[in-house]
Amino acid sequence: MLRDETYQPLRESLSAYLSRPEHLDFIRKAFDFAYDKHGGQLRKSGEPYIIHPVQVALTLADFRVDPTTIAAGLLHDILEDTDTRYDEVKSLFGEEVADIVEGLTKLHLLQYEGSKASEQVRNHQKMVLAMAKDIRVIFVKLADRLNNMRTLSHLDRERQVRISRETLDIFAPIAHRLGMYRLKAELEDIAFKYLFSEEYQEIARLIKDKKGSREADVNMMQAELEELLTEEKLPFTINGRIKNIYSVYRKMQLKGLEFEEINDLLALRIIVDTISDCYRAIGIVHSKFVPVPGRFKDYIAMPKPNMYQSLHTTVIYHGKIFEIQIRTREMDEIAEKGVAAHWAYKETQGSTRKNIEDIVSSKLRWYSELIRYTEEPNTDEEILSIFTDDILNANVYVFTPKGDIIDLSAGATPLDFAFRIHTNLGEKTVGAIVNGKIVPLEYTLKTGDVVEIKTSQNAVGPNDNWLKIAKTSNARSKIKNFLNRQRRDYLVEKGKAEFEKELTARHLKMDLSDEQCEKIFQTKGVHSVDDLYFEIGKNILSPITAVNSLTGKEEMTEEALIESINKIPDQKQKARLRTLHSDINVIVEGLTNPSVKLAKCCTPVLGDDIVGFVTKGTGIAVHRRECKNVHAFETERLIEVYWGTSATRRYETNLRITVTNRDNILADIINAATNNKGKVNQVSAQVTHVTDALIKMRLEIGNLLELDQIINTIQRVKGVFSIERVCK
Repeated sequence: MLRDETYQPLRESLSAYLSRPEHLDFIRKAFDFAYDKHGGQLRKSGEPYIIHPVQVALTLADFRVDPTTIAAGLLHDILEDTDTRYDEVKSLFGEEVADIVEGLTKLHLLQYEGSKASEQVRNHQKMVLAMAKDIRVIFVKLADRLNNMRTLSHLDRERQVRISRETLDIFAPIAHRLGMYRLKAELEDIAFKYLFSEEYQEIARLIKDKKGSREADVNMMQAELEELLTEEKLPFTINGRIKNIYSVYRKMQLKGLEFEEINDLLALRIIVDTISDCYRAIGIVHSKFVPVPGRFKDYIAMPKPNMYQSLHTTVIYHGKIFEIQIRTREMDEIAEKGVAAHWAYKETQGSTRKNIEDIVSSKLRWYSELIRYTEEPNTDEEILSIFTDDILNANVYVFTPKGDIIDLSAGATPLDFAFRIHTNLGEKTVGAIVNGKIVPLEYTLKTGDVVEIKTSQNAVGPNDNWLKIAKTSNARSKIKNFLNRQRRDYLVEKGKAEFEKELTARHLKMDLSDEQCEKIFQTKGVHSVDDLYFEIGKNILSPITAVNSLTGKEEMTEEALIESINKIPDQKQKARLRTLHSDINVIVEGLTNPSVKLAKCCTPVLGDDIVGFVTKGTGIAVHRRECKNVHAFETERLIEVYWGTSATRRYETNLRITVTNRDNILADIINAATNNKGKVNQVSAQVTHVTDALIKMRLEIGNLLELDQIINTIQRVKGVFSIERVCK
């Protein structure tokens, strides 16, 4: 295919809104570079590869994006599929083009062969982070995905299904959140065709079969509306609205409807000049046709989070139900093109990454929140969960007292609302007022609710029960972070006290620095003084070992330890202590290979505060320091022991749970344990009363933190009264 012939469709599309020679030359330069670099490459369809980036650029030009984005669309595969490097793109086309192309290259979302679910999660994380960095990355990606979906027939069945599923789960919802209705609808229909071919064909057939009679009904209704609006001397245009196949299928599935029960298949759109004309038109329509109660929606006064604005009403005419939408021309353009309509390129104002980000952030609250999430100390996994669970699936719209709209996922509570506004607001929450009435924090928010959060500077903050109340990933992440900080602060203080106690015992003074701690204890995951105290507080690192490492002196020698237990009368026992071996991840200071076992009476696990007891003939038994048996032991037989650094060993412990005697409660408790890394080795249950029962469970876990998580989860099971860790 000739170079100029390939470029001609794009040149014609660009000429509709670009006239400056330097802009057209810049884009032509990008085309020529891509044409040469992709020379000889073919797509699966057999056509020259250059056709793909040109089609991507054509889609972008339809949205009238800036020259930088068009150039990036032409070059989007250049780093991945040719020998071109980032620096070369930057030198020729500037840093913004190079960054967009690099951001797209890092996604690798087209490499499905052999892709595992975990790898796809990482791909999605990269996509969300790249989108937060520059919104134009996702615009090019959506155009790229659209062209790939249009040519999906040339791939094998497995890849068709994988790509279609990801398109339906990720890319179509993103297009929806950006307000790009036309692009979203086409992505959905193509993906639906490959995933559910029979259902697609059936709905397409039903739509086609009804097309003749439906068009006649629409034409008749349109004539009535035109006559009515003309009499009122209201400037207008009317056109039909086509509902895409997948949206029909979704409505049938979600509402349990038959095809004939889908009312808005018969739809008309009235376009007027001003907002006041919209309200005037709705009054005219309702004066003539009977509206269906409860079906009027005012998205002008309360726009959707993707900026969609329109008046919707459903009326009855000759026994048929019609949906009528009324909007201005600007609203109609935004309904089709979404946020892209707001930053459609105007040569008089230019376009940069910063001003585009400002425009999008001001129009789309969720995008500004996404940027904020990436700037907060969230992990990539948390950001992805917030994006997919909270942003893409948001369908409940509530108001702040000032009238701002907050979009939340179904089932959200006032706690979710509070944490969406600001982390500090959530942490200080003590109550909620919805529509002027006090409601519990468990209240399920509904669209249209006005929510006010009551706070207190003396609030104790989140607790474990809040994790049960909160439904959004954002709120749950913030609550977990608070609880982890709270627990960490306690353990840091505990570790600091133990460390300073050891220094005092040795008559030492020491000023620690982060650099010093990281240098000496980096292999143990320590990077600061607080990290060192945290490890000591968790009983993972002993204060004796810490001081020894920092001073370079072994205070507790083997001779010193043996001397400390010389009061033991059994000489054979003393001899054995020098040679016995430990394989349970417990360290006895100063002894090499001592014989150590975990006491069965209190079943200590990694992280417990522990103490050793020198037994007669069997070595050292490790007990939890709070074990009732420890208080009865001879104090001269007690010695200090500490957990080692191994995280692979598993430990058994026992729980006693008092519950309501209801069906399936035992299964619910077992599921709560196993879903949190626990292994149930033994369980028994007995009825203690007509309505009560006692469950005894022996669990295998990795450490104390896992056990705490299991206990917290079991406490949230309906019908659990109490749970305690017990000795045998």
